[in-house]
Amino acid sequence: MSMDKEEMERAVGGDQVAGERELSGGELPQEVAARTAMRVLDTLLKLMGVKGVVKIISSGLPVLLDVESEEMGLLIGHRGQTLSSLEYITKIVVAAQLNTWVPLYIDVAGYKKRRQEALQRLALYLANQVVTRQRDMSLEPMPANERRIIHVTLSDHPDVVTRSIGSGSERKVIISPR
Repeated sequence: MSMDKEEMERAVGGDQVAGERELSGGELPQEVAARTAMRVLDTLLKLMGVKGVVKIISSGLPVLLDVESEEMGLLIGHRGQTLSSLEYITKIVVAAQLNTWVPLYIDVAGYKKRRQEALQRLALYLANQVVTRQRDMSLEPMPANERRIIHVTLSDHPDVVTRSIGSGSERKVIISPR
């Protein structure tokens, strides 16, 4: 689907929140940010032709949104790439509408939470293997946010250290004995 700038502005709300930009002292009420993010994400889902329900999980900062849909696979994409892109576009549009950057995270049916837990379990399992075998172990290439989960999970581990190698989409974590 191809849209020009004017059509996109109409689709994602354009200046419908212009009055909400001029808030006291430049402060941005978190509820306004959450509602705006929910409205933008809902519009983007409609433009994608995806039926889903957007829920505000937390209106604090960062704003947390969750999407319930029967088309979870489409929204998540391969290794979460579609979800990451959807989150990025939502952040850009919300920032343009509110004239300020709003930290926000989007999840689809708890995918990110489950993925984080799975990566933490994997990190601990592989750390145990590294200690037992006393040799480096390499994980599959993964995005920066997932590599960070591995590094943080093992940062206080007394017997292993982690590092990232490679570049771009081939960057991966190596777990080594201390």
